Amino acid sequence: MKYQINKAVVIGSGTMGAAIAAHLANNGIQVSLLDIVPRDLTEDEKGKGLALDDPAVRNRIVNQGFQAALKSRPASFFSKTPANLVKLGNLEDDFDLIKDADWVIEVIIENLKIKQDLMKRIDEIRAEGTIISTNTSGIPVTSIAEGLSKGFQEHFLGTHFFNPPRYLKLLEVIPTEKTLPEVVEDISHFAEYRLGKGVVLCKDTPNFIANRMGFGSGAFALDYILKNKYSVKEVDSITGPLIGRPKTATFRLLDLVGIDVWNHVGANLTEALPKEDAAMPYLVSEQANKLMGDMVEKGMLGNKSKQGFYKQVKVEGKKEFWPLNLETREHEPAESIRYDSVGAARDIEDLGERLAKMLEGDDRAAELVRAILLQGLSYASHCIPEIADSAKPIDDAMRWGFGHDAGPFEIWDLLGVKKLAKLMKEEGFPAAPWVDKMIKDGVTGFYEYEGKQKTAVYEPGTKKYTTILPTPQILLLSEIKNDKDKILDRNTSGSLIDLGDGVACIEFQTKMNAIDDDTLNLMNKSLDYALEGNLNGIVIGSDSANFSAGANLFGVVMAAQGGMWDQLDDIVRKLQDVNMRMRYFPKPVVVAPAGLALGGGAEITMHGNRVVAGAELYIGLVEVGAGVIPAGGGTKEMIRRVVNPPLRTNDAVAFPYLQRVFEQVGMGAVATSALEGQEMGILGAADRIIINRDHLLAEAKREVLHMAQGGYQPPPPEKMYAAGRDALSGLKIGLNNFRAGGYITEYEVEIGSKLIYVMTGGNLSQPEWVDEQYFLDLEREAFLSLCGEKKTQERMWHLLQKGKVLHN
Repeated sequence: MKYQINKAVVIGSGTMGAAIAAHLANNGIQVSLLDIVPRDLTEDEKGKGLALDDPAVRNRIVNQGFQAALKSRPASFFSKTPANLVKLGNLEDDFDLIKDADWVIEVIIENLKIKQDLMKRIDEIRAEGTIISTNTSGIPVTSIAEGLSKGFQEHFLGTHFFNPPRYLKLLEVIPTEKTLPEVVEDISHFAEYRLGKGVVLCKDTPNFIANRMGFGSGAFALDYILKNKYSVKEVDSITGPLIGRPKTATFRLLDLVGIDVWNHVGANLTEALPKEDAAMPYLVSEQANKLMGDMVEKGMLGNKSKQGFYKQVKVEGKKEFWPLNLETREHEPAESIRYDSVGAARDIEDLGERLAKMLEGDDRAAELVRAILLQGLSYASHCIPEIADSAKPIDDAMRWGFGHDAGPFEIWDLLGVKKLAKLMKEEGFPAAPWVDKMIKDGVTGFYEYEGKQKTAVYEPGTKKYTTILPTPQILLLSEIKNDKDKILDRNTSGSLIDLGDGVACIEFQTKMNAIDDDTLNLMNKSLDYALEGNLNGIVIGSDSANFSAGANLFGVVMAAQGGMWDQLDDIVRKLQDVNMRMRYFPKPVVVAPAGLALGGGAEITMHGNRVVAGAELYIGLVEVGAGVIPAGGGTKEMIRRVVNPPLRTNDAVAFPYLQRVFEQVGMGAVATSALEGQEMGILGAADRIIINRDHLLAEAKREVLHMAQGGYQPPPPEKMYAAGRDALSGLKIGLNNFRAGGYITEYEVEIGSKLIYVMTGGNLSQPEWVDEQYFLDLEREAFLSLCGEKKTQERMWHLLQKGKVLHN
């Protein structure tokens, strides 16, 4: 890379600007966050006797934005630590910070004149080679840099982040005709590898790609919903995961985006688009615009105002979300509505088959899906070649920006191009003329495939397929398994897959990758296979959204209620044994978790020789919520990681470290990022964090090879610090105080007491250094004992049926 980015300046500390600054800091970039200086004192500032020239006043606006980012939920920062990389300032006192910046990102109000004035100031002081970008979502990028120096324009482009930038993968990069190719290339590379983004190169057209598609089809959907008198709850039950979209569906998404933001972007798009654009009739829909305008006037802005299309209310002490009645404009209790088409399609796993089943239906749900789907595909086709030269940028933008399982053209391929084009025409949503020509030329898909892997995309301009180059940083097990010879072993719960170069991957394949007896059998067989000299090492990971949600709780509670204690004891021993086998295995075992890694999933992670974790990792020992304690070595590992190191020094006191472990495990604390997991001690200091989830398995494989080539040796057996009775008594005092304060139930005292007993090494009169097996035996004994308790079994069933912890 010609352009190295180590320091950045973000101008604008609103919701988006502060969140972009946070995400840069998450990934090790020093950030200066700047905003305007206030022109008036607040009443609070007047009361404190402050003046307009006081630094606290001059930085008030930027500080408020930063504090909002610190408190935001979902969290903008990976943990509190990256926030230390953000320096706050204002556009008068601290503007010179731009001189030292490698990248300056403008995230201010969507006003062309104000943006141009700011860019002129930046142009006067920027260093040669500093990259400048705008986060505008609707103003033509080229117009923002008009009249500025040649050097500025060569280093200027659009970088449109999606909100929240930590969580949404899409980054639209919009070069102008004057932007240097190497600037586009280096920003795109940086965004992918340092920020974890999926980069889509866009033309400088109105609202670029994702918002153009989202608002073009969204405006139609809203118009159709109102004209056909669908209800909010009805729509959201149909237009979410059922059709391959997030749970936010339609109206929850509008509440998340903000009704005012939707109106603003929609108004800008209406003004920018030609009148003949296919979305125009819906963007100017009188009924839809009146509804949204009235909601803004009443302050019903969505989540930010705590009421929009949904409103949270308390009913008999319980929270409920009441949807808006679109007729009366009042929030009312949700009514359950069932449709035959939804029932027939809901449990079909394959998206193409599920959508095909919905298109066959003849009820209101099927009609809604048919209209939304067909109009969306039609509109996407009519946007080529204006916004993109092929299907791929549009599909990528919709998957990464809106969380769809597949983009419009990917869906079209799944359902059959010719068949669907015919249906679209019949239903009044004809495809663009180039699609008809493509079909007449005998082209059967927008993509060419090898198995499920896309290898080329059709370009209407050339009437040819363009090769999609493979990315060596991406390993997808779903693609590797197309070659059956790559599946080295498999059973009902997982597979051992050859990744090449003497590395194989253990993939869990149960629901939520829950750990059961067959999972452990596969792990043991895989380790045996590696020992036979066939492998350099093993990766444990998958393409799934989640690494593992923990043990198969249904199997545990059924065994407990059936009195199958020997079977329960065997499976707990097996989990402990395979984890310890991994820990001391003579060849590297690298665990690659991402998403959820809870309970047993966290314990497997903790016993790998190295962890290569996705940055978005939600890991924790949550067994207390199910009425038991961690028994696969998790309790032991927390003692080894948190208590052992300080107790090897002179005059160390165990209690504060034991208390930290007890609070984490006893409260079922879950890290909200891999970095936080590292700070909690669940991940080690040598473990690696990968920001781009797509690169995770390739990096884990690379780590195995690096360790193997470096002459990997397993760690020596380690003694464990068992603190004994005094520490046990001290921790129990704290536990009883929690009970006296009404924070926990009597049964939670019992669970906590079992955990403390294990953590302190049981009934020891004084501290001792013991073998790891000693702690494992205590874990297993406590786990089995708690499984026999009626209240633990009640907790397990409640978790299975309600998905929530029962505090009984």
